[in-house]
Amino acid sequence: MLKDYKADLHIHTCLSPCAEVRMSPATIVKRAKAIGVHILGISDHNSAENTQAALEAAHRYGVHVLPGMEVTSLEEVHILALFDTLESVLQLQEMVYQKLPGENDEETYGMQVIANADDEVLGFNQRLLIGATTLTVEEIVNKIRSLGGLAIAAHIDRESFSLISQLGFIPDDLALDALEISPALSYEDAVRRYSPSLPLIHSSDAHKEDEIGRCCTHFLIDDANIGEIRKALRGQEGRKILR
Repeated sequence: MLKDYKADLHIHTCLSPCAEVRMSPATIVKRAKAIGVHILGISDHNSAENTQAALEAAHRYGVHVLPGMEVTSLEEVHILALFDTLESVLQLQEMVYQKLPGENDEETYGMQVIANADDEVLGFNQRLLIGATTLTVEEIVNKIRSLGGLAIAAHIDRESFSLISQLGFIPDDLALDALEISPALSYEDAVRRYSPSLPLIHSSDAHKEDEIGRCCTHFLIDDANIGEIRKALRGQEGRKILR
């Protein structure tokens, strides 16, 4: 049976150095449950090391978590990757880690906290997660799709780290599933500005607890998984974006 699922597909945990330290996987899931968000995309910068904890917390609280990552390309474009399984996102992480130079400086960029589902600190990621990989946008998108995931161009309306800000256009041959707009832009204004050929979604890009769910996309789907969301993005079999 098709139902309205409220989804926030772009959320950072305390693993991302730009997020608040209090953004533990459990805190995020509990907040989503409290405000009625059904589907969360956990999408830290260039890493998925807090995904297992988010999945465990989601199981406890009855929220759906899609394992994901926000990958930074060679061109400094942010691409959201979302999957059904932890195994898939870890395969992407392996590729990203091989192409991610640099070491984090906590005083400059912030801590990169690895936590479990009980809000306990397990360690700190020492890679420069805020940096750019040496992977092109095309390589990242193709890898995501080969693993069965959704590839979404993040916050296309931003003046930095977006496909449009960095490349100046959206390549027709790039195998994207959707374009994300930030909370700063309405859907109507985005349509007028970009006349997109790809579907648009809204996400919070939350780095703080009170930002979770501030901007969401409603999907009319049968279940909270990648296949159903892909059908909704394509308007197939009665699935659709409700806004």
